[in-house]
Amino acid sequence: MEQRNDCINRAKWWQIAGLAVNDVGTNTYMWMMIFISYYLNGIVGVGVVLASSLATIMRLWDGATDPVIGVILDKTNGKFGKNRPFLVIGQIIMLIMSALMFFVTPKFPKVAQFFMFVVFYAVYIVGYTCQCVVTKSAQTCLTNDQKQRPTFGIYSGILSTLFFTLAPLYSYTYLLGKHMYQFDMGYFTEMWKVGATLSMVCTIIAYIAIREKDRPEFYGIGSKDEEPIKLKDYWQVLKSNRALQMLVISASTDKLGRQMNGNATASILLYAIICGNAAAAGLVGTYTIVPGIIMLFFGIGFVARRFGQMKGFTYASYAAAISLVALIALFVFGDPTGLSLPGDGRFAGWNAFSLAFLVLMVLFSGFQNIAGSLVYPMTADCTDYEVYRSGKYVPGLIGTLFSFIDKLISSLAPLLVGVLCAAVSSSSSLPTADTPYTKGLAVVGIICMFGVLLIGYICNIIAMHFYPLNKEMMDSISEDIARIKRESQSIKNSDSNKKEMKKEA
Repeated sequence: MEQRNDCINRAKWWQIAGLAVNDVGTNTYMWMMIFISYYLNGIVGVGVVLASSLATIMRLWDGATDPVIGVILDKTNGKFGKNRPFLVIGQIIMLIMSALMFFVTPKFPKVAQFFMFVVFYAVYIVGYTCQCVVTKSAQTCLTNDQKQRPTFGIYSGILSTLFFTLAPLYSYTYLLGKHMYQFDMGYFTEMWKVGATLSMVCTIIAYIAIREKDRPEFYGIGSKDEEPIKLKDYWQVLKSNRALQMLVISASTDKLGRQMNGNATASILLYAIICGNAAAAGLVGTYTIVPGIIMLFFGIGFVARRFGQMKGFTYASYAAAISLVALIALFVFGDPTGLSLPGDGRFAGWNAFSLAFLVLMVLFSGFQNIAGSLVYPMTADCTDYEVYRSGKYVPGLIGTLFSFIDKLISSLAPLLVGVLCAAVSSSSSLPTADTPYTKGLAVVGIICMFGVLLIGYICNIIAMHFYPLNKEMMDSISEDIARIKRESQSIKNSDSNKKEMKKEA
């Protein structure tokens, strides 16, 4: 059902789920880019710090493209709507540029390879931004029902859980093992073919899902007359929209922690060097996936829908922080070399460390997924709040402003990992599964995997004390927008009737 007499905009379940699939499409490319430091270091021959620094610099460029793309999206309102053109354009750019990065770069003379890689990467990021903005923007025209909107987090969370479970299993356990734990050209070729195909399929699904709702009557208050948006409006929104400010602080610090936690080097440090069990990296997710989905259904399906997204996000952040403290204590006071899981090739029975680690990872992963899955629908709430506050429907501006600051902070992740590794190691190469254990690398591994994430969740807890969009406030905003739509429709009907009467006269 799209709308009832109350003028609240609602979507079909498969439309919400289909839009969530777009996140998998962009995450697929993001996952491939996690390994570019190894590509530059091993294939192009770039030093460790420079390779890690490039990822940081290009993420800053990624953030810089957001305001421009956001303004263009808000000004777009053609035959194919606001969002669909950005899905198609973004996917085409990412497909072509990623192929050039991985397969054409090595064909240039050695002195030109790094430069050409940077050029291809810079254009690729424009495409990535185009497709990413749709995940945030299109939610606002799908639904503003406060009981329905959080369900996007359920679909997104389940898909993200599946993706980030299967991706490490594929990349580390299967593909890296297939290539003798070496990031060679064969590794990158196979990864790209699988990733590019998956992303294209996801984009097609997302396009079909939003096609029916990507129309002017579902934008903001349903008016076709939009106030022109300028770049200077970014400052006004950031200065006045307190909800967006607090959500940016929460999500950007979380993202920094998640980027470091998901960094390929951090995984090598924790599992291969500290635990001495590289195969475990791809197996942990297989044991956390089912409990994580159950926790997600309860956390969003019950808590967030009943008590509001803000409370669901806050409770999940508290629980995730407690789980991280326990994990750090386990690695400091326990024996990580005892880690062994069924399927890792060396499992000989459960031990205390392995059981404690698995239980804590199940809890942490579940709470992390709940908090992370609520960010996108909370961004849509910030867009509705801006309509309520200023009368401006600017989903592209809100989404890309959010992404801009988020990327500025999280862009530090690859640089921090590279710098920390360089500070405790004399090697010019990034740590691999064959790198000997040192206490310094162990500390870096724990910081990258758990420490920065803990700081992020503490920031969440503090920021949510100042976040104004509780359930009662959002219900009031939805009702106010619905009232404006009813009044607008009544005026339109009245004007139409007057025109018909004049014609009859």
